[in-house]
Amino acid sequence: MIAVLIIDMQNAFFEDPVLSNSREAVTRACNAIIAAAQENAARVLLVKTEHEEDKSTWTLNMLEDDQGFIFRGTPQAQFVTGLTTDGLPRMVKTRDSAFLGTDLLLRLRNWNVDTVVLAGVSTHNCIAQTAADAFGHNLRVIYAAEATASENPKAAAAVQDILCREYRQQILPVAEVMNRLMTPLKGQEVMS
Repeated sequence: MIAVLIIDMQNAFFEDPVLSNSREAVTRACNAIIAAAQENAARVLLVKTEHEEDKSTWTLNMLEDDQGFIFRGTPQAQFVTGLTTDGLPRMVKTRDSAFLGTDLLLRLRNWNVDTVVLAGVSTHNCIAQTAADAFGHNLRVIYAAEATASENPKAAAAVQDILCREYRQQILPVAEVMNRLMTPLKGQEVMS
């Protein structure tokens, strides 16, 4: 089974000028994948980052800089306007990897998932960390090319090159991802 993880499509991340320029296109691509998944009974999970103002969830660099980010309940923590969210399950994380300190693996196991499609931001950080941990849990990974973005395209390309080569992960155009979601058995045969 395939599940789609939409990662960090939140206002705070698109405050970066580079990501801001890609917000509408990435949102459209994420929505296309969500629609294909919903039409074909594939699972979709909206993953977001949120922190507490009391520093209890802050990362090391946030603590060292004494500057928090994406506080729960603020406009920064909200999903970007236009992203399909109605009726979809959500999960909150406090680290780059969606697996660290969350129940993501349990959810994926309950859904009998063996392949995750990753979409959202940032490709070189949260997407890559989640992808590396997915490999550690014996899950296949597909990156939805047009549905991911990074404020550092060179770093994104470098990390994806390593993950694809070493972990046999794939970067596919959204149209191909949608095709895999529409024909899960065919996708399973190709991925095996």
